[in-house]
Amino acid sequence: MAVYIAVHGGQHPLLRGLCAGLITLSLTLVSACSQAAMVTAAVAANFTATMEKLIPRFEQKTGHTVRASYGSTGKLYAQIRHGAPFEVFLAADQARPERLEREGDGVADTRFTYARGRLVLWSREGNLLSDPKSFLASASGPRIAIGNPKTAPYGMAAMEVFDHLNLSETVRPRLVSGDSIAQTFQFVATGNAGAGFVALAQVRAWNQTGGSAWLVPESLHSPINQQAQLLTRGKSNAGAVAFLAFLKSKEARAIIEKDGYDTEPVPTD
Repeated sequence: MAVYIAVHGGQHPLLRGLCAGLITLSLTLVSACSQAAMVTAAVAANFTATMEKLIPRFEQKTGHTVRASYGSTGKLYAQIRHGAPFEVFLAADQARPERLEREGDGVADTRFTYARGRLVLWSREGNLLSDPKSFLASASGPRIAIGNPKTAPYGMAAMEVFDHLNLSETVRPRLVSGDSIAQTFQFVATGNAGAGFVALAQVRAWNQTGGSAWLVPESLHSPINQQAQLLTRGKSNAGAVAFLAFLKSKEARAIIEKDGYDTEPVPTD
């Protein structure tokens, strides 16, 4: 119900101004709410810590909001194919986004490499990896965690390392497989595995000191090109389109690089 204060047969000038201001504010808020969008994103597990830094920056800059689900790239791909309501896909490889594009679930010409991952053999023990190749070549020793090569690109990269070093059969009895690179990291962090092949970004995010790590030479495995893609469900979502654009920005790339990834050069903002 509207309430008026009548003065000399009319509305008081101050109240007329106040009402006009409130109407303008209301229309502004309605307009802002109508333009803001919710973005549902499927994100590779290794990118969790970085994504959690990027989301608030994006939301503050645009007014859009992001709801992210994390998991192995292979499992997220399967969920998308089975109709999961994701609008953006941040994979840990290039193969799945390419496949989604061919299969009609990814929008053509939206794929790009948002990060290039670095593989690390990591242990909580300080001197365990002083000679990483000898550690891997030993027929006995602590268990070694890797991501499931069928669903986790970092796990596939680890298997390529074993092949290059001619250690595939030697190391096999010591391997323990995680469903995702996040679970693989937890195996090592909790002591259930003596060492594990994980993402450099995960080691940098580790909030405890000590340990040892071997930054695996990139010549020992295929490049870990992590590609982002607009999914068909997000084609008409302005927030989804804006988030992919944000990933290419200088601000986002600086965060991604600081966390231990490489990025591809893109045109300046």
